[in-house]
Amino acid sequence: MNESEFNQKVDDTLERVEEVLDEAETDLDFMNNGGVLTVICENKSQVIFTRQTPVKQLWLAARSGGFHFDFNGETWVRDSDGALLNEVLSGIFAEQAGEQFSFDL
Repeated sequence: MNESEFNQKVDDTLERVEEVLDEAETDLDFMNNGGVLTVICENKSQVIFTRQTPVKQLWLAARSGGFHFDFNGETWVRDSDGALLNEVLSGIFAEQAGEQFSFDL
């Protein structure tokens, strides 16, 4: 995947995350600025997505830690153990926002 394709994939992914979070019952604020999506939960905890173009990864920071995801041609997978971004995000938002979301990234 070239740099342009990678950037488009990240943009599409972050847009879909925002669409899911728009339906939240809890009060979630988010801002997307320059490839960084910051989500602020009601309890003031944050979930931060960052585009890492040099290594073609999507990074995620949450209370539970920092995670790096590679796009395998079909979906985003965590580089450390192959966990799917969809599942990781569902767990993070259940913990930090107290709400269940279903992500299809």
